[in-house]
Amino acid sequence: MAAPKLEVDRIGKSFLRDGRQHRVLDDITLSVGQGEFVSLVGPSGSGKSTLLQLIGGLLLPDSGGIRIDGETVTGRKGLISYMPQQPALFPWFTIEENVTMALDIAGGAKRSRQALREQAHEWLARAGLGGYERQYPRVLSGGMQQRASFVRAMLSPQELICLDEPFGALDALTRLHMQQWLLGLWERHRRSVLLVTHSIDEAIYLSDRIYVLSSSPARVVRQFAVPFPRPRDEKMLHSEAFLQLKQDIYGLLKRNEDAYE
Repeated sequence: MAAPKLEVDRIGKSFLRDGRQHRVLDDITLSVGQGEFVSLVGPSGSGKSTLLQLIGGLLLPDSGGIRIDGETVTGRKGLISYMPQQPALFPWFTIEENVTMALDIAGGAKRSRQALREQAHEWLARAGLGGYERQYPRVLSGGMQQRASFVRAMLSPQELICLDEPFGALDALTRLHMQQWLLGLWERHRRSVLLVTHSIDEAIYLSDRIYVLSSSPARVVRQFAVPFPRPRDEKMLHSEAFLQLKQDIYGLLKRNEDAYE
């Protein structure tokens, strides 16, 4: 059998705060299979974003290791497509230029500049950003900047995508539209995705499996297999089985944290 796309093996991480070591992650073990969609949910401050930064090589763990395709990659950068919570667009580039950076990395030297622009324009239109290609990030709302950042992440050549609350700044209707767009895209390309989200509904709707983390120091409390077949549509959001799974996850979070946001 092929190795999982991502393996996180007993990762621990602490930070120095007020002269004391504060444990954030404690013995975290999880995996993402080839072409699998996995979500992380947990209380605010439980270290979910820190875990993504460790996977992306932006931080070093105190203990444990990280493997991609069976190879140890702990502390190595540039091996995943990572989208942080806040939009990370370069303000001196247009939206088109920000997005085509990912296409350049993916082999732009072998394709014409016009072909790269056309693909970028197609994807931006899907994200509701058609007509903004020549604009600079400063003229876009926060939600629009987040959508542009999301497009850039999805156009990255990396096969493992780590998303940190990619839809958090969007209104409810746009959020659902983007979830459906992501599902359609994922169905076609089946890239491996690890999503951090505060929304249990979102985690269930999008994922094959969900890991539930405790409050800090974060530990994996349980993982849930999502039983719904693909392709999915919004009707499942109102089904009895969906609501029961949501209640099970919420109840587990409540038992591990008095207040879950």
